[in-house]
Amino acid sequence: MDYTLKKEGGFSYIEEGEGQPIVVLHGLMGALSNFDGIVSHFSKSGYKVLIPELPLYSLPLIKTNVKNLSKFVKEFMDHKKIENVIFLGNSLGGHVSLYFTKHNPEKVKALVLTGSSGLYENSMGNTYPKRGDYEFMKKKVEEVFYDPKVATKELVDTVFGIVNDRIKALKTLAIAKSAIRHNMSEDVPEMKMPTCLIWGKQDGVTPPEVALDFNKLFPDSELFWIDKCGHAPMMEHPETFNIILEDWLTKRSI
Repeated sequence: MDYTLKKEGGFSYIEEGEGQPIVVLHGLMGALSNFDGIVSHFSKSGYKVLIPELPLYSLPLIKTNVKNLSKFVKEFMDHKKIENVIFLGNSLGGHVSLYFTKHNPEKVKALVLTGSSGLYENSMGNTYPKRGDYEFMKKKVEEVFYDPKVATKELVDTVFGIVNDRIKALKTLAIAKSAIRHNMSEDVPEMKMPTCLIWGKQDGVTPPEVALDFNKLFPDSELFWIDKCGHAPMMEHPETFNIILEDWLTKRSI
C-alpha cells in the first residue's frame, strides 16, 4: 500500500489516521514500507501513526549515533506538537526509543519493542562484506528473516547500495558501535510505562534471550512470541503482529 511521504520542517515522514499517536521507528537497514501492515491497520483503529525517516546517513559522521537519533526524534515530536506517545521500534528503532524514554519518560505512554537492540545483538562482525560481494550480501539479508523470500531483490539492492557507498558504510558501522556503547540494561528497570515485547522465535539478530532479558528488566512488560519468524515480525507476520498488539493495547486501555 502506498502512502504519501510528507516533507516539512526538515523532516520526511508518513502520517496516517487520527487519535492516540503511535511513533514508529525503523531499524538500521529498515524502510518505512516495512510497516505497511501497521499503518493500514492502526490508522483505521483510532490511532495516528507517524513514521519519520531517521537521518542515518545525513548526520555528520561524528554525530551519527543513538544519542543524536534520539534528539532528532524529539525535534520531530516537537515539530508535530505530539507527546504522550506510544513508541513502536524495530531493531535500532527500538534502541532509539529506549534512549529517548530514558531522557524524556514523561512524553512516553507505552513502549512496543520488536527485535530491539539495546541489550545486545549479533551483527555482521568480522564477516562484514567486502564491497561488491552481492551474493554474500544477499545471504546476510536473507538470514535476517525466517523465510528468505521476505528478502526481496529491492531490499537486497538497498542494503548492497549502502555497503558499497563508503560514507554510508562508515556511518552504518558508527551507529553499530554507538549501539554497543549505549547499553540500556541499567536504564530499562527505571522505565515504568506498559511495555509490549513482540519477538520472532527464530530471531538470529536479537535472539530470544534478548527478549527474555528485556522482559525481566522492564517493571511492567509482557512478552509475545511469533513462531517461524525472524528479526522483523511486522514484515513476516503482519496480521499476527497486529492482532497481538491490538489485543494488548485494548487490554491495557492504551
